Amino acid sequence: MQYWLLKSEPDVWSIDQQKEAGKKGAPWDGVRNYQAAKNLKAMKKGDLCFFYHSNIGKEIVGVVEIIKEHYLDKSDKTGRFVAVTVRFKKKLNQPVSLEKIKINKELSHLSLIKQSRLSVMPIDSKSWKILNKMGTI
Repeated sequence: MQYWLLKSEPDVWSIDQQKEAGKKGAPWDGVRNYQAAKNLKAMKKGDLCFFYHSNIGKEIVGVVEIIKEHYLDKSDKTGRFVAVTVRFKKKLNQPVSLEKIKINKELSHLSLIKQSRLSVMPIDSKSWKILNKMGTI
């Protein structure tokens, strides 16, 4: 299993909307960055992803699961980009802010800090555990 972080602007698609999508989940589409798209293609069914509210909030707010591996993104008229389908797993007890993440030296290597504009990124298992712990306090 691999771990990821997916960014969404909460006024476009929020963790609450993801939860309302229910068991069938919802497509994670609209990604137009080649590195982010490559990450979507690497995702496997059962992988877990942090759900990050970008721009407004700038915090990890929950966890979603990949339930359908990459397929052509219907919102992309060029046919170059892909989407995955994700299902809500849980909301964190406590959102983990970007500010708190930056303070933690063990997380300084994350793409969230080094490539702040990247919308889909891998998270190593050690960082996954640290961030989950930060969100359960």
